[in-house]
Amino acid sequence: MEDLRDFLRILEEEGELARISVPLSPELEITEVTDRVSKGPWELNKALLFEKVKGYAIPVVTNLFGSPKRMAMALRARDLGELEQRFGNLLNLDSFGRMREVLRGGKVLMELLQAFLPRPRFIRRAPCQEVVRKGRDVRLDELPILRCWPKDASRYITLGQVVTLDPDSGRRNVGLYRLQVLDERTLIVHWQRHKGGAEHERKARAKGMSRIPCAVVLGGDPAAIWAASAPLPPGVDEYLFASWLRGGPLEMVRCVSQPIDVPAKAEIVIEGYVDLGDLREEGPFGDHTGYYTPSEPFPTMRVTALTMRSDPIYPATVVGVPPMEDYWMGQATERLFLPLIRCVLPEIVDLHMPPEGVFHNLVLVSIRKHYPGQARKVIFGLWGLGMMSLTKAIVVVDHDVDVRNPREVAWYVLGNVDWKRDVVIVEGPVDHLDHSCREPSFGGKIGVDATRKLPEEGHRRPWPERVGMSEEVKQEIERKWSEILRALRG
Repeated sequence: MEDLRDFLRILEEEGELARISVPLSPELEITEVTDRVSKGPWELNKALLFEKVKGYAIPVVTNLFGSPKRMAMALRARDLGELEQRFGNLLNLDSFGRMREVLRGGKVLMELLQAFLPRPRFIRRAPCQEVVRKGRDVRLDELPILRCWPKDASRYITLGQVVTLDPDSGRRNVGLYRLQVLDERTLIVHWQRHKGGAEHERKARAKGMSRIPCAVVLGGDPAAIWAASAPLPPGVDEYLFASWLRGGPLEMVRCVSQPIDVPAKAEIVIEGYVDLGDLREEGPFGDHTGYYTPSEPFPTMRVTALTMRSDPIYPATVVGVPPMEDYWMGQATERLFLPLIRCVLPEIVDLHMPPEGVFHNLVLVSIRKHYPGQARKVIFGLWGLGMMSLTKAIVVVDHDVDVRNPREVAWYVLGNVDWKRDVVIVEGPVDHLDHSCREPSFGGKIGVDATRKLPEEGHRRPWPERVGMSEEVKQEIERKWSEILRALRG
C-alpha cells in the first residue's frame, strides 16, 4: 500500500468502503451523512467516497479511520492491539535506562527509527504535482472543502497535514490542524498553544521573523495522515514514524514554491507561508468536544501554490458529538504509546480514553499496586507526560478491572472510593479547547484513586474480596455451554 488510492482499493475489497453516488453538497450535507454513519448501526459504518459533490469535479472521502478495523489496516496491523506489541518490541531493543531520554526529547526514539529505515527517496516527477497552479492562478474554491456545521464561520480543511520547519533546528513538524478558508488564497491556521506548529510560531517571533514557510498535505499514505495527529515526543519526525509503521520510507518531493519536502503521492498540496503579522479571528467551529469552539485570533496562511494529481480525491474528517472518526484515531495513539508510558510507569497494566472524554477529559488506568500511595504516583506521573498533562480527570483502578468496560469501571469506582480520602484536586494546564475552565488552557483537574486501600493509606478494616466463580466450575460449564445454548434458544 503506497497511498490513499491503494487504501481505498483495499477497503473496497474488504467491504469497508461505500461509494455514494447521490449528489450531495459539501455545505452541511456530507457532514450529516458522515455523522449518521459514524453513530449508526455498526454494519453501516464504512469509509464514504462521495463521487458526486454538487458544484465540484473532485470527489470527497470521509470516515477513513472510523472503525478499529480500518484504523488498524491504515497502520498495517491486524488489530489495534498489534500496534502496542510492535512498538513495545521496538522500545525493548534499547536499554531500559535510556527510555527517560525518549520521553524527554525523542532522541533515542529517532535513533531507533533511523536504524531500521533507509533515508527517504526523493523523486522529481511526483503524482501530487501533475497539476501546478501558482500565484493568482490558485483558487481554493476549486476544492470541495466542507462546511461541517451550521454555525461554522466558513469552510474548513479538516484532514490536512500541516508541515512547518523549526526556525532554530530546521527540523520538520507535521500537525493535524484545521484551516479556515478566508478567500481563494488565504487560510487561517488553528494550531493550539501546546502544539508543535505553535512552538514554531513562538520561535519565529523571537527571532524577528515575519513568516513561516508552510505546506498543507491532503491524502497520501494513511499512516502519514494519522501520524500528523500523533502526540510524538519533541524532535521525532512524524513522517519518519509513518515510514516505520508502513515498513519503508515515504517517497518525498520538494514543494514548487516553498523550501519544504512533502509526500510525493499525496492527492493535493497547498503551499504558502504563515503570515505572523496578520492575525484574524478564527471560528466558531463545531469541534470534537461536541461544542462550537468560539472565535480566537490565529495567524493567516498566504497560499503561493496549489499542486495536485490530475484526478485528485479530497480527504476530510468530520468532528462533533462523539463517537466520531477521531475516537478511533485516538485509540491507535493510545495503543501505540502505552509501551512508551510504561517505560516510566511500569506498574500500568492498561489505559483507556473513552469516547465520552474526548481524549483530554478522562483517562482510565489499571495498575498492579504494591505499596501505599502508588495510585497517586501514577496520577501525578501521567500529569507530567507530554499531552497527557492536559487530562482533566484520571481514574486509577486495580489490575483486575477491565478499563475498556465502562459498566465494570463505574461499578468498581463507585464501590471503592471514599470521596474525602481518595480524591486529588489540583490546578494545572488543560486542553486549549476546554470551555469550562476559568482561564484559557488553565483549570482544575481531578485524580481518583479507586484501588484497594492498604492500612498505611488509612483503611484499617480488611478489604473485601470480589465475588467470582471458581475456575473449575467455569471450565465445566464451558464444556456444557453449547448444549445449554440450544435449550436457551428453544
